[in-house]
Amino acid sequence: MTGSHQTEAARGCTEYAELSRRGFLAASGLAAAAVAAPAWLPRIAFAKDYRSSMRDVIISIYLRGASDGLTMCVPYGDNAYYSLRPTLAIARPDSSATDKATDLDGFFGLPPAMLPLLPAYQAQRLAIVHACGSTDASRSHFDAQRFMEVGKADDPTLLTGWLGRHIANIPPLNPSAVLRGVGLSTGLARTLVGAPDTLPIANLSGFNLAGAQTSRTARRMVIDNMYNGTLDPLKAAGLTTLQTIDTLANISFSTYQPSGGANYGTSAFGSSMKSVAALLKAQVGVEAVAIDVNGWDTHTNQGNISGTMAALMASIAQVLAAFDTDLTSGPTQPSYIAVVMSEFGRRAAENGSAGTDHGHGNCMLVLGSAVQGGRVVSQWPGLAPGQLYEGLDLDVTIDYRDVLAEICAQRLGAPDLSVIFPDYAPTFRNIVA
Repeated sequence: MTGSHQTEAARGCTEYAELSRRGFLAASGLAAAAVAAPAWLPRIAFAKDYRSSMRDVIISIYLRGASDGLTMCVPYGDNAYYSLRPTLAIARPDSSATDKATDLDGFFGLPPAMLPLLPAYQAQRLAIVHACGSTDASRSHFDAQRFMEVGKADDPTLLTGWLGRHIANIPPLNPSAVLRGVGLSTGLARTLVGAPDTLPIANLSGFNLAGAQTSRTARRMVIDNMYNGTLDPLKAAGLTTLQTIDTLANISFSTYQPSGGANYGTSAFGSSMKSVAALLKAQVGVEAVAIDVNGWDTHTNQGNISGTMAALMASIAQVLAAFDTDLTSGPTQPSYIAVVMSEFGRRAAENGSAGTDHGHGNCMLVLGSAVQGGRVVSQWPGLAPGQLYEGLDLDVTIDYRDVLAEICAQRLGAPDLSVIFPDYAPTFRNIVA
Protein backbone atom coordinates (compact mmCIF):
# COMPACT_ATOMS: atom_id res chain seq x y z
CA MET A 1 0.00 0.00 0.00
CA THR A 2 1.49 3.30 -1.05
CA GLY A 3 1.75 6.35 1.12
CA SER A 4 -0.90 8.18 -0.89
CA HIS A 5 -3.32 5.31 -0.41
CA GLN A 6 -2.63 5.23 3.32
CA THR A 7 -3.27 8.96 3.55
CA GLU A 8 -6.54 8.81 1.67
CA ALA A 9 -7.80 5.81 3.58
CA ALA A 10 -7.01 7.40 6.92
CA ARG A 11 -8.51 10.71 5.86
CA GLY A 12 -11.64 9.02 4.51
CA CYS A 13 -12.30 7.03 7.69
CA THR A 14 -11.68 10.05 9.93
CA GLU A 15 -13.90 12.27 7.82
CA TYR A 16 -16.69 9.70 7.75
CA ALA A 17 -16.67 9.35 11.53
CA GLU A 18 -16.82 13.13 11.83
CA LEU A 19 -19.57 13.24 9.22
CA SER A 20 -21.74 10.90 11.29
CA ARG A 21 -21.41 13.17 14.34
CA ARG A 22 -21.96 16.44 12.45
CA GLY A 23 -24.71 14.95 10.31
CA PHE A 24 -26.66 13.85 13.38
CA LEU A 25 -26.38 17.24 15.05
CA ALA A 26 -27.29 19.15 11.88
CA ALA A 27 -30.16 16.88 10.95
CA SER A 28 -31.58 16.95 14.47
CA GLY A 29 -31.62 20.75 14.53
CA LEU A 30 -33.12 21.07 11.07
CA ALA A 31 -35.67 18.37 11.80
CA ALA A 32 -36.93 20.30 14.81
CA ALA A 33 -37.46 23.35 12.61
CA ALA A 34 -39.20 21.28 9.95
CA VAL A 35 -41.60 19.64 12.42
CA ALA A 36 -42.66 23.04 13.76
CA ALA A 37 -43.67 24.28 10.33
CA PRO A 38 -46.90 22.41 9.43
CA ALA A 39 -50.33 23.86 10.23
CA TRP A 40 -52.72 22.02 12.51
CA LEU A 41 -54.31 18.85 11.16
CA PRO A 42 -57.33 17.09 12.75
CA ARG A 43 -56.98 13.74 14.48
CA ILE A 44 -56.51 10.99 11.92
CA ALA A 45 -59.43 8.77 10.96
CA PHE A 46 -58.36 5.57 9.21
CA ALA A 47 -59.96 5.68 5.77
CA LYS A 48 -60.36 2.15 4.50
CA ASP A 49 -61.36 3.37 1.04
CA TYR A 50 -58.19 5.43 0.69
CA ARG A 51 -56.07 4.21 -2.21
CA SER A 52 -52.32 4.80 -2.16
CA SER A 53 -52.14 4.12 -5.92
CA MET A 54 -53.04 7.77 -6.59
CA ARG A 55 -49.31 8.52 -6.42
CA ASP A 56 -46.32 6.35 -5.74
CA VAL A 57 -44.74 6.34 -2.33
CA ILE A 58 -41.02 6.96 -2.69
CA ILE A 59 -38.44 5.12 -0.61
CA SER A 60 -35.04 6.83 -0.75
CA ILE A 61 -32.26 4.45 0.28
CA TYR A 62 -28.86 6.08 0.76
CA LEU A 63 -25.70 3.95 0.87
CA ARG A 64 -23.48 6.13 3.03
CA GLY A 65 -19.75 5.82 2.62
CA ALA A 66 -19.62 5.65 -1.21
CA SER A 67 -20.63 2.29 -2.64
CA ASP A 68 -18.61 0.63 -5.37
CA GLY A 69 -20.87 0.70 -8.43
CA LEU A 70 -18.26 -1.12 -10.50
CA THR A 71 -18.84 -4.15 -8.28
CA MET A 72 -22.60 -3.79 -7.76
CA CYS A 73 -23.10 -3.79 -11.53
CA VAL A 74 -20.08 -5.27 -13.29
CA PRO A 75 -19.00 -3.77 -16.66
CA TYR A 76 -17.49 -7.06 -17.77
CA GLY A 77 -17.66 -5.96 -21.42
CA ASP A 78 -15.00 -3.31 -20.78
CA ASN A 79 -11.58 -5.02 -20.85
CA ALA A 80 -10.01 -2.14 -18.92
CA TYR A 81 -12.07 -3.16 -15.88
CA TYR A 82 -9.92 -6.28 -15.53
CA SER A 83 -6.66 -4.39 -16.06
CA LEU A 84 -7.57 -1.91 -13.33
CA ARG A 85 -8.72 -4.54 -10.85
CA PRO A 86 -6.53 -7.62 -11.10
CA THR A 87 -7.72 -9.05 -7.75
CA LEU A 88 -11.06 -7.29 -7.14
CA ALA A 89 -12.71 -7.74 -10.54
CA ILE A 90 -15.72 -10.05 -10.79
CA ALA A 91 -15.08 -12.73 -13.42
CA ARG A 92 -16.89 -12.61 -16.77
CA PRO A 93 -20.09 -14.67 -17.19
CA ASP A 94 -18.31 -17.03 -19.60
CA SER A 95 -15.46 -17.62 -17.16
CA SER A 96 -14.76 -21.01 -15.65
CA ALA A 97 -14.62 -19.35 -12.21
CA THR A 98 -17.16 -20.49 -9.65
CA ASP A 99 -17.90 -16.94 -8.51
CA LYS A 100 -18.60 -14.94 -11.65
CA ALA A 101 -20.96 -12.31 -12.98
CA THR A 102 -24.40 -13.22 -14.28
CA ASP A 103 -25.07 -11.58 -17.61
CA LEU A 104 -27.71 -8.86 -17.82
CA ASP A 105 -27.42 -7.44 -21.34
CA GLY A 106 -24.22 -8.60 -22.99
CA PHE A 107 -22.06 -5.91 -21.34
CA PHE A 108 -23.10 -5.59 -17.69
CA GLY A 109 -23.60 -8.31 -15.12
CA LEU A 110 -24.60 -8.89 -11.51
CA PRO A 111 -22.03 -10.15 -8.99
CA PRO A 112 -23.01 -13.28 -7.04
CA ALA A 113 -24.05 -11.30 -3.95
CA MET A 114 -26.59 -9.26 -5.94
CA LEU A 115 -28.34 -12.23 -7.56
CA PRO A 116 -31.46 -12.05 -5.33
CA LEU A 117 -32.40 -9.03 -7.47
CA LEU A 118 -32.25 -10.94 -10.76
CA PRO A 119 -35.96 -11.95 -10.67
CA ALA A 120 -37.04 -8.31 -10.24
CA TYR A 121 -34.72 -7.35 -13.11
CA GLN A 122 -36.13 -10.09 -15.32
CA ALA A 123 -39.68 -9.04 -14.38
CA GLN A 124 -38.73 -5.54 -15.59
CA ARG A 125 -39.33 -3.95 -12.19
CA LEU A 126 -35.64 -3.13 -11.64
CA ALA A 127 -33.53 -0.73 -13.66
CA ILE A 128 -29.86 -0.01 -13.03
CA VAL A 129 -28.51 3.39 -14.03
CA HIS A 130 -24.74 3.28 -14.53
CA ALA A 131 -22.03 5.93 -14.88
CA CYS A 132 -24.44 8.02 -12.87
CA GLY A 133 -24.09 10.42 -9.97
CA SER A 134 -23.29 13.98 -9.03
CA THR A 135 -21.16 15.89 -11.51
CA ASP A 136 -19.54 17.81 -8.66
CA ALA A 137 -15.88 16.88 -8.33
CA SER A 138 -15.86 16.56 -4.53
CA ARG A 139 -14.52 13.35 -3.02
CA SER A 140 -15.49 14.45 0.49
CA HIS A 141 -18.23 12.32 2.03
CA PHE A 142 -19.65 15.30 3.91
CA ASP A 143 -19.77 17.68 0.95
CA ALA A 144 -20.90 15.12 -1.63
CA GLN A 145 -23.73 13.81 0.54
CA ARG A 146 -24.94 17.31 1.32
CA PHE A 147 -24.87 18.36 -2.34
CA MET A 148 -26.87 15.31 -3.40
CA GLU A 149 -29.39 15.56 -0.59
CA VAL A 150 -30.19 19.24 -1.10
CA GLY A 151 -30.19 18.73 -4.88
CA LYS A 152 -27.64 21.40 -5.75
CA ALA A 153 -23.87 21.57 -5.37
CA ASP A 154 -22.06 24.16 -3.30
CA ASP A 155 -25.02 26.33 -2.27
CA PRO A 156 -24.80 27.11 1.47
CA THR A 157 -28.11 28.98 1.38
CA LEU A 158 -30.09 25.87 0.43
CA LEU A 159 -30.96 24.11 3.69
CA THR A 160 -33.91 21.92 2.72
CA GLY A 161 -33.71 18.57 0.95
CA TRP A 162 -34.92 17.82 -2.56
CA LEU A 163 -37.54 15.40 -1.27
CA GLY A 164 -38.56 17.75 1.53
CA ARG A 165 -39.23 20.52 -0.99
CA HIS A 166 -41.19 18.12 -3.18
CA ILE A 167 -43.54 17.14 -0.34
CA ALA A 168 -43.92 20.76 0.73
CA ASN A 169 -44.92 21.71 -2.82
CA ILE A 170 -47.77 19.24 -3.33
CA PRO A 171 -51.05 18.58 -1.48
CA PRO A 172 -51.17 15.61 0.88
CA LEU A 173 -51.74 12.22 -0.68
CA ASN A 174 -54.26 11.57 2.09
CA PRO A 175 -55.87 14.78 3.46
CA SER A 176 -56.32 13.25 6.92
CA ALA A 177 -52.70 12.07 7.26
CA VAL A 178 -50.63 13.31 10.18
CA LEU A 179 -47.44 11.65 8.91
CA ARG A 180 -46.44 12.38 5.32
CA GLY A 181 -42.76 11.55 5.53
CA VAL A 182 -40.59 9.46 7.82
CA GLY A 183 -36.84 9.04 8.17
CA LEU A 184 -35.88 5.76 9.79
CA SER A 185 -33.14 7.25 11.94
CA THR A 186 -32.59 9.16 15.17
CA GLY A 187 -32.07 12.36 13.16
CA LEU A 188 -33.91 13.43 10.03
CA ALA A 189 -31.97 12.87 6.82
CA ARG A 190 -31.27 16.12 5.02
CA THR A 191 -33.12 14.69 2.01
CA LEU A 192 -36.40 15.12 3.92
CA VAL A 193 -35.68 18.41 5.68
CA GLY A 194 -38.40 20.94 4.89
CA ALA A 195 -41.15 18.37 4.44
CA PRO A 196 -44.32 19.08 6.43
CA ASP A 197 -45.61 16.42 8.83
CA THR A 198 -42.34 14.52 8.69
CA LEU A 199 -40.46 12.94 11.58
CA PRO A 200 -37.29 10.94 12.23
CA ILE A 201 -38.43 7.64 13.75
CA ALA A 202 -35.72 5.05 14.25
CA ASN A 203 -38.15 2.27 15.19
CA LEU A 204 -41.68 2.48 13.80
CA SER A 205 -43.00 -0.16 16.19
CA GLY A 206 -41.61 1.55 19.29
CA PHE A 207 -42.47 5.20 18.66
CA ASN A 208 -43.87 6.45 21.96
CA LEU A 209 -43.10 8.59 24.99
CA ALA A 210 -39.89 7.57 26.70
CA GLY A 211 -39.87 6.54 30.34
CA ALA A 212 -41.88 4.15 32.48
CA GLN A 213 -44.89 2.60 30.77
CA THR A 214 -46.92 2.77 34.00
CA SER A 215 -46.94 6.57 33.94
CA ARG A 216 -47.21 6.99 30.17
CA THR A 217 -50.96 7.65 30.10
CA ALA A 218 -50.75 10.29 32.81
CA ARG A 219 -47.80 11.99 31.14
CA ARG A 220 -49.60 11.87 27.83
CA MET A 221 -52.56 13.75 29.33
CA VAL A 222 -50.26 16.42 30.75
CA ILE A 223 -48.49 16.90 27.43
CA ASP A 224 -51.80 16.96 25.53
CA ASN A 225 -53.21 19.66 27.81
CA MET A 226 -49.97 21.63 27.77
CA TYR A 227 -49.73 21.80 23.97
CA ASN A 228 -53.46 22.47 23.59
CA GLY A 229 -52.92 25.59 25.64
CA THR A 230 -50.30 26.99 23.27
CA LEU A 231 -50.52 28.55 19.81
CA ASP A 232 -49.37 27.26 16.43
CA PRO A 233 -46.82 26.26 15.30
CA LEU A 234 -45.87 24.83 18.73
CA LYS A 235 -49.37 23.46 19.25
CA ALA A 236 -49.40 21.80 15.83
CA ALA A 237 -45.97 20.24 16.31
CA GLY A 238 -46.77 18.79 19.71
CA LEU A 239 -50.23 17.47 18.98
CA THR A 240 -49.33 16.10 15.55
CA THR A 241 -46.52 14.13 17.17
CA LEU A 242 -48.97 12.65 19.67
CA GLN A 243 -51.31 11.76 16.83
CA THR A 244 -48.45 10.08 15.01
CA ILE A 245 -47.92 7.90 18.09
CA ASP A 246 -51.60 6.90 17.87
CA THR A 247 -51.37 6.25 14.13
CA LEU A 248 -48.36 3.95 14.40
CA ALA A 249 -49.81 2.18 17.43
CA ASN A 250 -52.69 0.99 15.23
CA ILE A 251 -50.29 -0.83 12.88
CA SER A 252 -49.23 -4.29 14.03
CA PHE A 253 -45.57 -4.08 13.09
CA SER A 254 -44.48 -6.90 15.40
CA THR A 255 -46.97 -9.41 13.98
CA TYR A 256 -46.80 -8.28 10.36
CA GLN A 257 -46.62 -11.18 7.90
CA PRO A 258 -45.04 -10.39 4.51
CA SER A 259 -46.84 -11.53 1.39
CA GLY A 260 -45.58 -14.03 -1.16
CA GLY A 261 -43.18 -15.72 1.25
CA ALA A 262 -40.91 -12.68 1.30
CA ASN A 263 -37.92 -13.08 3.62
CA TYR A 264 -36.33 -9.85 4.85
CA GLY A 265 -33.59 -11.58 6.81
CA THR A 266 -32.28 -10.41 10.17
CA SER A 267 -30.31 -7.26 9.31
CA ALA A 268 -31.25 -3.84 10.64
CA PHE A 269 -32.01 -2.75 7.08
CA GLY A 270 -34.27 -5.78 6.63
CA SER A 271 -36.19 -4.99 9.82
CA SER A 272 -36.61 -1.37 8.70
CA MET A 273 -37.89 -2.29 5.25
CA LYS A 274 -40.25 -4.88 6.67
CA SER A 275 -41.72 -2.16 8.88
CA VAL A 276 -41.95 0.14 5.86
CA ALA A 277 -43.93 -2.52 4.02
CA ALA A 278 -46.37 -2.74 6.93
CA LEU A 279 -46.61 1.06 7.04
CA LEU A 280 -47.37 1.34 3.33
CA LYS A 281 -49.98 -1.41 3.43
CA ALA A 282 -51.71 0.35 6.34
CA GLN A 283 -52.37 3.24 3.90
CA VAL A 284 -52.18 6.06 6.43
CA GLY A 285 -50.95 8.63 3.95
CA VAL A 286 -47.16 8.33 4.17
CA GLU A 287 -45.65 9.63 0.92
CA ALA A 288 -41.90 9.37 1.44
CA VAL A 289 -39.47 7.27 3.46
CA ALA A 290 -35.72 7.81 3.81
CA ILE A 291 -33.39 5.07 5.04
CA ASP A 292 -29.62 5.08 5.45
CA VAL A 293 -27.41 2.01 5.08
CA ASN A 294 -23.92 2.64 6.40
CA GLY A 295 -20.56 0.93 5.96
CA TRP A 296 -19.67 1.38 2.28
CA ASP A 297 -16.29 3.13 2.72
CA THR A 298 -14.19 0.16 1.56
CA HIS A 299 -10.61 1.48 1.46
CA THR A 300 -9.12 -1.81 2.66
CA ASN A 301 -9.98 -5.49 2.23
CA GLN A 302 -13.10 -4.72 0.22
CA GLY A 303 -14.08 -8.37 -0.18
CA ASN A 304 -16.28 -8.48 -3.27
CA ILE A 305 -16.84 -12.25 -3.20
CA SER A 306 -16.54 -12.93 0.52
CA GLY A 307 -16.02 -10.08 2.93
CA THR A 308 -17.37 -6.63 3.71
CA MET A 309 -18.60 -5.61 0.27
CA ALA A 310 -20.10 -9.00 -0.48
CA ALA A 311 -22.01 -8.97 2.81
CA LEU A 312 -23.30 -5.43 2.20
CA MET A 313 -24.46 -6.29 -1.30
CA ALA A 314 -26.07 -9.54 -0.18
CA SER A 315 -28.06 -7.72 2.50
CA ILE A 316 -29.21 -4.97 0.15
CA ALA A 317 -30.17 -7.46 -2.56
CA GLN A 318 -32.05 -9.80 -0.22
CA VAL A 319 -34.00 -7.00 1.43
CA LEU A 320 -34.92 -5.22 -1.81
CA ALA A 321 -35.96 -8.54 -3.37
CA ALA A 322 -38.13 -9.30 -0.33
CA PHE A 323 -39.70 -5.85 -0.47
CA ASP A 324 -40.44 -6.28 -4.17
CA THR A 325 -42.06 -9.67 -3.55
CA ASP A 326 -43.99 -8.42 -0.54
CA LEU A 327 -45.47 -5.37 -2.23
CA THR A 328 -46.34 -7.11 -5.48
CA SER A 329 -48.09 -10.04 -3.78
CA GLY A 330 -51.25 -10.38 -1.75
CA PRO A 331 -54.47 -8.35 -1.68
CA THR A 332 -52.84 -5.01 -0.79
CA GLN A 333 -50.23 -3.78 -3.26
CA PRO A 334 -49.25 -0.16 -2.58
CA SER A 335 -47.78 1.73 -5.50
CA TYR A 336 -44.18 2.53 -4.63
CA ILE A 337 -40.81 3.34 -6.14
CA ALA A 338 -37.49 2.72 -4.38
CA VAL A 339 -34.30 4.55 -5.33
CA VAL A 340 -30.87 3.43 -4.13
CA MET A 341 -27.97 5.88 -4.41
CA SER A 342 -24.65 6.86 -2.84
CA GLU A 343 -22.55 10.03 -2.68
CA PHE A 344 -19.96 8.87 -5.25
CA GLY A 345 -18.38 5.68 -6.49
CA ARG A 346 -14.99 4.15 -5.86
CA ARG A 347 -11.79 4.65 -7.84
CA ALA A 348 -11.59 2.56 -11.00
CA ALA A 349 -8.28 0.96 -9.98
CA GLU A 350 -7.92 -1.10 -6.84
CA ASN A 351 -5.39 0.15 -4.28
CA GLY A 352 -2.54 -1.64 -2.54
CA SER A 353 -4.74 -2.74 0.37
CA ALA A 354 -7.22 -4.83 -1.62
CA GLY A 355 -9.70 -1.96 -1.50
CA THR A 356 -10.76 1.08 -3.50
CA ASP A 357 -10.47 4.77 -2.71
CA HIS A 358 -12.92 7.63 -3.26
CA GLY A 359 -14.03 7.91 -6.87
CA HIS A 360 -16.65 9.67 -8.96
CA GLY A 361 -19.21 7.86 -11.15
CA ASN A 362 -21.44 5.18 -9.65
CA CYS A 363 -24.67 3.29 -10.28
CA MET A 364 -28.22 3.81 -9.01
CA LEU A 365 -30.95 1.19 -8.54
CA VAL A 366 -34.59 2.01 -9.28
CA LEU A 367 -37.19 -0.56 -8.20
CA GLY A 368 -40.97 -0.54 -8.55
CA SER A 369 -43.94 -1.66 -10.63
CA ALA A 370 -43.84 1.49 -12.78
CA VAL A 371 -40.14 1.09 -13.56
CA GLN A 372 -39.26 0.32 -17.16
CA GLY A 373 -36.73 -2.17 -15.98
CA GLY A 374 -34.96 -5.24 -17.19
CA ARG A 375 -32.14 -3.04 -18.49
CA VAL A 376 -29.04 -1.12 -17.53
CA VAL A 377 -29.49 2.52 -18.51
CA SER A 378 -26.09 3.96 -19.37
CA GLN A 379 -24.06 6.17 -21.65
CA TRP A 380 -20.93 4.20 -20.86
CA PRO A 381 -17.84 6.43 -20.93
CA GLY A 382 -15.29 3.61 -20.77
CA LEU A 383 -12.52 2.75 -18.33
CA ALA A 384 -9.49 3.05 -20.61
CA PRO A 385 -6.82 5.58 -19.53
CA GLY A 386 -8.04 8.33 -21.85
CA GLN A 387 -11.66 7.81 -20.79
CA LEU A 388 -11.35 8.06 -17.01
CA TYR A 389 -12.48 11.17 -15.14
CA GLU A 390 -9.34 13.05 -14.06
CA GLY A 391 -7.44 9.96 -15.20
CA LEU A 392 -8.73 8.06 -12.14
CA ASP A 393 -12.44 7.39 -12.04
CA LEU A 394 -15.54 6.28 -13.88
CA ASP A 395 -17.02 9.44 -15.38
CA VAL A 396 -20.55 10.68 -14.72
CA THR A 397 -22.56 10.75 -17.94
CA ILE A 398 -26.03 10.73 -16.33
CA ASP A 399 -26.75 13.26 -13.59
CA TYR A 400 -28.53 11.64 -10.64
CA ARG A 401 -31.03 14.51 -10.73
CA ASP A 402 -32.23 13.31 -14.14
CA VAL A 403 -33.38 10.09 -12.49
CA LEU A 404 -34.97 11.75 -9.45
CA ALA A 405 -36.62 14.54 -11.47
CA GLU A 406 -38.23 12.02 -13.82
CA ILE A 407 -39.57 10.05 -10.86
CA CYS A 408 -40.91 13.22 -9.23
CA ALA A 409 -42.62 14.37 -12.42
CA GLN A 410 -43.91 11.03 -13.69
CA ARG A 411 -44.76 9.15 -10.49
CA LEU A 412 -44.97 11.62 -7.59
CA GLY A 413 -47.11 14.37 -9.10
CA ALA A 414 -44.50 17.14 -8.89
CA PRO A 415 -45.92 20.32 -10.46
CA ASP A 416 -42.65 22.27 -10.62
CA LEU A 417 -39.25 20.60 -10.87
CA SER A 418 -37.43 23.92 -10.53
CA VAL A 419 -38.50 24.01 -6.88
CA ILE A 420 -37.06 20.56 -6.26
CA PHE A 421 -33.84 21.00 -8.25
CA PRO A 422 -33.07 24.73 -8.52
CA ASP A 423 -31.16 25.94 -11.57
CA TYR A 424 -31.13 22.51 -13.20
CA ALA A 425 -32.89 21.36 -16.38
CA PRO A 426 -33.16 17.55 -16.19
CA THR A 427 -33.07 15.12 -19.08
CA PHE A 428 -35.56 12.29 -18.66
CA ARG A 429 -34.13 8.82 -19.35
CA ASN A 430 -37.42 6.87 -19.71
CA ILE A 431 -36.76 4.96 -16.52
CA VAL A 432 -40.37 5.06 -15.32
CA ALA A 433 -43.64 4.83 -17.21
